[in-house]
Amino acid sequence: MELSKKDKKTCRELIETGLQREFTTGLEKAESILCNWKAKNKDVKETYHALYSMIRKFDNHIGRRYNGITGSHYLSCVAGLVIDQIITLEELSPFSDEARATILSMSSIKWL
Repeated sequence: MELSKKDKKTCRELIETGLQREFTTGLEKAESILCNWKAKNKDVKETYHALYSMIRKFDNHIGRRYNGITGSHYLSCVAGLVIDQIITLEELSPFSDEARATILSMSSIKWL
């Protein structure tokens, strides 16, 4: 499907919103590991490895989802954000009917 300029802009905005929300999630997970360490006097080495492992896995996830996104992958990226409940169905409202239907089809969700 060929996206209109408006739909491409909406995709870019939602992808940026998704990225910012995922960064927030990653920082909250890191904070939880550190708070757990401080509160329970966990082993420093164990905590460091847990934090490192979480950040590495999270960074790989972010890279796979967002790095090198081109126009031909915008809709699949947005569909992934819908599937993972990072963006809501209401946030799809600026899309044209055809683009929204494609995203919902890709994510196997029916528009309500």
